[in-house]
Amino acid sequence: MERSALLELLVESIACVTRPHPVRVAIDGVDGVGKTTLANELVDPLRHRGVPVIRASIDGFHNPRVVRYRLGRSSPEGYFRDSFNYEAVAGVLLDPLGPGGSLRYRRAVFDYRTDSEVSPPFETAPLNAVLLFDGVFLLRPELLAYWDISFFLDAPFTTTIARCAHRDGGSPDVNAVENLRYVEGQKLYLQQCDPKRIATIVINNENLMSPDILGH
Repeated sequence: MERSALLELLVESIACVTRPHPVRVAIDGVDGVGKTTLANELVDPLRHRGVPVIRASIDGFHNPRVVRYRLGRSSPEGYFRDSFNYEAVAGVLLDPLGPGGSLRYRRAVFDYRTDSEVSPPFETAPLNAVLLFDGVFLLRPELLAYWDISFFLDAPFTTTIARCAHRDGGSPDVNAVENLRYVEGQKLYLQQCDPKRIATIVINNENLMSPDILGH
């Protein structure tokens, strides 16, 4: 389908979800598959419908470097297990926007670039807001119960690693040593959490201009 048709379908899917609190949307998938791009593309169509949008990412909830690399800088297990602070994601963002929540939330708690905590001001969400939250490993047990709707973007590692190399530099070779941590860590996630089965909608995002719905 054309990308504009995909966006329309996803916006309609979000709009169909009714909750007595903000709707929390997970946009999941491996590194380089296009999660952030898709999340950003959904902002304006939702706002044009009069829906307040909160944008946030798992990248604002990294663990400190000493925790992330405690199993070694190249460890796939470490990438999967230790990258993010899920208690903080729940405590300052997903719980406040959920059932009985205070609606006072923060979008981030940590800057991985400076390896330091951050304390952005608390914001207050309208009851009819939508949280668009993108990131890796979102459909894992620690977070699964929080999502009101979830999208999983799928594409081969040959495609996603090439995109990462184009975006960040580095090798586009899936088998390069520098990519081992991420590719094998994502394989652990796919095997242990089966996000394609769990997600509300699965999207083949290999061709950015002509994505396909794989499951709905």
